[in-house]
Amino acid sequence: MRKVVMLNRISIDGFFASPNEMTGGMDWFVPDPEVDKAVHGLGSAPADTLLLGAKTFIMFQHSWLPMLKDPNTPRELKAVAQELTNMAKVVFSHTLTNSSWENTRFVDSDLPGTVQNLKRQEGSDIMILGSGTIVQQLTNAGLIDEYVFIVSPVIAGKGKELFKDVQQRGISLVSSRSFASGNVVLQYAVTA
Repeated sequence: MRKVVMLNRISIDGFFASPNEMTGGMDWFVPDPEVDKAVHGLGSAPADTLLLGAKTFIMFQHSWLPMLKDPNTPRELKAVAQELTNMAKVVFSHTLTNSSWENTRFVDSDLPGTVQNLKRQEGSDIMILGSGTIVQQLTNAGLIDEYVFIVSPVIAGKGKELFKDVQQRGISLVSSRSFASGNVVLQYAVTA
C-alpha cells in the first residue's frame, strides 16, 4: 500500500505559513538548496502523486508552470517544475474545476475516501505539500503515514498553525539532519 507523506516547512513555534497572502505565506522561510536536495532524497522512491488544497495549487501553478517555458529559469528549478508537472496532482477544492497544468484533477468531496482509494492504487508515495486544511483533516482521519518537517530557524510569532484542531497522534523519529543555514529536517513515522 502506498504511503501518504506530509512535507512542510514550519517555524520553530509551529506555523507553516505567515499571514502574508502576498508571499504565499512563505516570507519567513530560510531557503537552502542543500535542504531541498536532502528532502528530495528521503524515502525509498520519489512520490508520484501530490495532494494539494486550492490555495497551494494556485500558488504552485503560478510559480512553477511558467518556469518550464522561461529560458532564464535555472536548470535546477526547471527540473523541479518538470517533476511537479509530471506528477499526478489531486486538488481538493469546492471552487476550482479545471487547469491547464497537465496531470491535474479536481475533487470536491470525500477527502478521506479519495485518499484511501489512492493509497490502494499502484504507484509510489503520495505527497502533501502545504495545504494545512488537508493535513489537519487527514491527520484526524489517520491517513498520513509519515511527516517530514523542514524547521526554519525563526520564531514566526503568528501565522497559520499546521496542526490546528487535530487529535493527538503518536509518531517516532526516523531521521534528523541539521544544516549550516539553521534549518533542520525531521522525518517522523506514525506509530499508532
